[in-house]
Amino acid sequence: RTSPVKRGKWVLENLLGTPPPPPPPNVPLLNESKQARLTGSLRQRMEQHRADPACANCHALMDPIGFGLENYDGVGTWRTKDGEFAIEPAGRLADGTAFAGAAELRQILLTSRREEFLRCLASKLLTYALGRGLEYYDRCAVDEITRALGRGEYRFSAAILAVVNSVPFQMQRGAEPAVAAR
Repeated sequence: RTSPVKRGKWVLENLLGTPPPPPPPNVPLLNESKQARLTGSLRQRMEQHRADPACANCHALMDPIGFGLENYDGVGTWRTKDGEFAIEPAGRLADGTAFAGAAELRQILLTSRREEFLRCLASKLLTYALGRGLEYYDRCAVDEITRALGRGEYRFSAAILAVVNSVPFQMQRGAEPAVAAR
């Protein structure tokens, strides 16, 4: 079974670097009795769930992205139906941008959300290269890596070169040399 919510959250966190806010503390988990009331296709059940104003704010960010990827099943195989229901991959992002499916969602992410994607990529590459989380003082390096990606025509090799040439990477301390036993 797929989850548009989890897919949308993953894209926001791992591709755009903009995680959704955590759920409010007073929102209860879905229990079986409430799930039994939700009927219809997955999209219809999610729309019924979003009718709760406490749930709508976060789900408005995650769900459309997840529904845009819903033609892919749990292992990435293309499908047009989920059980007996036809899949409706169209959606509207929180900023009002509409798309008809995964290809149009991809195009939106490549154009209007490009800067967020590049910044997230730069952050993740620098985190990996440093072997530690990023701190506030690493922001300048992330900015420079992001700019270098643009100058390098968005090639991955430009990102790697920018990370290797960044101040945090160049100035990191190596492991202390082992003292030889006598």
